[in-house]
Amino acid sequence: MTKTIPVHDIPVGVVGLGLMGCSIVTCLLIAGHPVVAVAPIPADLDHAETRITEHLKRARQEELIREAPEHYHANLTITEDYEELSGCGLVIECTIENLDIKKSVYEKIERAIAPEALLTSNTSAIPISLLQQQTQHPARFFGLHWSEPSHTTRFLEIICGDQSDQTVAEYLYDLAHYWGKEPTLVRKDIRGFIANRLAYAMYREAFYLVENGYATVEDVDRACRNNTGYWMTLVGVFGWMDLTGVPAYHTVMKDLFPTLSNSTEVPKLIDDIVKAGGKGVANAHGFHKYTPEEAKVWEETYQEFAYDIRKLALKYPADVVKRKLAEGHLAEEHLKDDKAS
Repeated sequence: MTKTIPVHDIPVGVVGLGLMGCSIVTCLLIAGHPVVAVAPIPADLDHAETRITEHLKRARQEELIREAPEHYHANLTITEDYEELSGCGLVIECTIENLDIKKSVYEKIERAIAPEALLTSNTSAIPISLLQQQTQHPARFFGLHWSEPSHTTRFLEIICGDQSDQTVAEYLYDLAHYWGKEPTLVRKDIRGFIANRLAYAMYREAFYLVENGYATVEDVDRACRNNTGYWMTLVGVFGWMDLTGVPAYHTVMKDLFPTLSNSTEVPKLIDDIVKAGGKGVANAHGFHKYTPEEAKVWEETYQEFAYDIRKLALKYPADVVKRKLAEGHLAEEHLKDDKAS
């Protein structure tokens, strides 16, 4: 970052207080922003404060923060009134993936905020260029694609639409570092952005392997955990090929690529589950079988894992090699100074 950004002077609005909206609010409070959290659905008011408080309690327990939840709540306003967004310099929309609903929400937000305030969406599926067309000031509109739980993960994609102001995108990129992120700036809009395009290519191949009898759901998950899951946090796709030998991948690609699935249909396996009402762990009906008790434990286990993997990722950041080399050179200089004295 080239400049210091006074985050405490930047009120941020979050519209939509579901699972991810609440964790985004938590992240922003931890960073020091005053936050106006708007509930488009009145039912969100019943659980938002409790969920945010639980996030803050766990964050303190895990030593991510030092202060008690009350310290952060002093900077938080939870409301149904969009007019409360009037003083916000940035608003993040976190509603469901429905274009008509988002358009309605943008109209309410833009009636309240100043023309120079930034408007962003946490969409993971709708192109930013399409969403821009639903707003009064397209140049100030961007995608901010978070991952759950947003207050512990290092992931954030900043996506430009066709009409986005690139200099503002750079500002959001700088700002994201204050949120504890290692952000990615997506300079050209594309459906699914970066992380989801990579992930969905893997999902498609996973369905192909199961539906064609090559492996079970359990087999595929086991292979992911014990192979891709080992190296992905450390180096990413291209870093892994560098680390393990580029020519080998070149050789394999020539024969493997033609055999991979290129289906454009929704797989029957997931279609059947959704049509039967399955939501996964949320209602103990997914690709795996769960008792209600097991489903609850899985939710708790993921929360624990999110903190553990964060600690591991911080131990091995993207520039870990540069840091180690720098530390080594520093140690050598100290050794020379000691010998000289």
